[in-house]
Amino acid sequence: MSTATAALSGPTGSVQQPAEIRVYNTLTKTKELLQPINPPRIGMYLCGPTVYAESHIGHMVGPVIFDTIKRFLRYSGYQVTWVVNITDVDDKLIAKSRERKIPMSQIAVEMTADYLANLRELGVNQIDFLPRATDHMEQIVDFIRKLQEKGFAYEADGDVFFEVAKDPHYGQLSNRSIDSMQGDGGEAAGKKRAAGDFALWKSARAGEPAWDSPWGQGRPGWHIECSAMSHAILGETFDIHGGGLDLMFPHHENERAQSGCCHGAPMVKYWMHNGLMRAGDKGKVGGKSDREADTDDVVGKISRSRGAGGLSDLIRRQTGERIRFFLLRTHYRSTIVYGEDGLDEAGTSLAAFYRFFERFAEVTGQSFYELPAPETRDQGAIDPRGDEALHECVALRDRFLAAMDDDFNTALAISTLFDLLRAANRHLDKHDLTAASSTESPAVETLRVIGGILRDLTAVLGLFRKPPLDQTTDRSDAELTSRLMQVLIDLRKDARDKKDFATGDRIRDRLAEIGVALLDKKEGTLWERKS
Repeated sequence: MSTATAALSGPTGSVQQPAEIRVYNTLTKTKELLQPINPPRIGMYLCGPTVYAESHIGHMVGPVIFDTIKRFLRYSGYQVTWVVNITDVDDKLIAKSRERKIPMSQIAVEMTADYLANLRELGVNQIDFLPRATDHMEQIVDFIRKLQEKGFAYEADGDVFFEVAKDPHYGQLSNRSIDSMQGDGGEAAGKKRAAGDFALWKSARAGEPAWDSPWGQGRPGWHIECSAMSHAILGETFDIHGGGLDLMFPHHENERAQSGCCHGAPMVKYWMHNGLMRAGDKGKVGGKSDREADTDDVVGKISRSRGAGGLSDLIRRQTGERIRFFLLRTHYRSTIVYGEDGLDEAGTSLAAFYRFFERFAEVTGQSFYELPAPETRDQGAIDPRGDEALHECVALRDRFLAAMDDDFNTALAISTLFDLLRAANRHLDKHDLTAASSTESPAVETLRVIGGILRDLTAVLGLFRKPPLDQTTDRSDAELTSRLMQVLIDLRKDARDKKDFATGDRIRDRLAEIGVALLDKKEGTLWERKS
C-alpha cells in the first residue's frame, strides 16, 4: 500500500456512548439511523479536487460541510477517519501542463498547496488522509486487473473498460436505467461494447504522462482512482461517502459499480450528497464538474475579478471565518446561493457575536477564545441549578444538538446560536453587568457558564477558533489596493488602445519589478502577486 499523505489532522476525541444520529442516505432516499459498520469507528470519504487551477469557493463547500460533520461525530462519541483525495492526473492537468509548458506534477504540487492553504483559512483541519492518485498506481492497476479477471472489465487496444451491463445494481444510486444512459464520444467510443461502458485505463498518447500496466503504458480513468484509494485506506466497505450532487452520476455510480463488483460487497453504507452552489441566477458555481466544464467561468469572475489569486483573494477580503459561517447557514443538502452581499451579511451576523465576546471579557476578565471547549457531549452537559437563564440556555443547547442529530442541520443549529446569543445579552442587560461588576457575583458566574455553552457549541461548528484580526484596516487597504490596480490596468488599456504599446509595456514591467503580474484574459486583464 502506498503511504497516504496525512495532513490537517485534529486531536483525537474522547470516547463516550455514541449519540443517535439520523443521516439522509441518497441511495435509499430516506433518513436512516447512523449505525456504523464497526462502531464506534466511522470511515468517511469525500471526493476532492482535480488540482489543475486555483481553488474557488465552490471547492470549499464539501470540505467545510464534512469537516463540521466529523467534528460533530467526534463530539458525539464516534472515532472518525476522514479521507479526501487529490486527483493529480487528468486531461485538464495535461492540458494545463501544455499551456504553461511545465510538468504536470509541478502544476499539481502548486495547486494542491493552494487548496490546502485555503482549507486552513476556512478552519478545515479534521482531514486524516489526503491521498494522491499518482501515489496509488499499483493499487489502481491491481484493482482493474481483478475486475478483468472477474469478467466485469475488458481490454480493447490498450484501453480497459468496465462493462456496465454486467452489474445488475448499476443505476440504483442515481435512479437511472442502463437503456437511458449514453456514453462519451471520441476515440474510445468505437472500442466499447456498449455506449455506457466507461474507461478504467486509458492507453498512452504521445507526450502524455504514462505508467506501466498489463495493458501497456497509460493512465487511469477518473472513477477508478477513488475506488482504489478509498479501498486502500478505508477497506472494502466503509460508512460514509460524500460529495456534491453533480458527482452522483456518473462518478459515484461508477465508483459504486467498480467497488461492489470487485469485492462482492457494497462499497458504502451511507451516501451523502451536498447541494451545489449557485451564483445568483447564473447557475452552479464552477460549471457541471471539474471535468465537464471549465471552472474559470461564473466562479472565475466572482473570485478573481478584484485581483487574481482565486479563493485566496476572496479570503483576504472576507475572512475565512465569514466564508465558513456563510456556507454553514444553509442545510448541506440545499442549494447555496452565492454572492458577496451574502458574505457581507454573514459578516454583520458574526459582528454580533464579536460584540458579545468583548462584553464577556470586560465583565468576567476572561477571553471567550480561551474558554475550554468540551470534547464530548457529556463534558458539555450543564446543570442549570435552578437558574432561570441557565434553564433557557440548556434548553437551547438541547435544541442545537437535536438539529445536528437530524441529518446535521447546521442552518437550524446556527439559528439556535442566535437565540443563545440573545439570551446571553438579556442576562447582561438584566443584571446591568459591566467591567465594574464583581467577578465573584452569581450573575457573573452565570454569564461564565452561558459563555461556556456558546463556546461549546460554536466549536462543534468550527467557528470562533481564534480572535478576529482588526479587519477594518485590512479590508480598507485591500480595497484601496484593488482600486489602484484597476486604475493602472485602465491606463494600460487606454495606452494600448491608442497604439502606445511602449507605455503599456512600461506599466506592465514596472509592476513586475514590485512583484505584481498582469494576466491578459479573454474576460479582461487580471493581476496577481508573485512570491
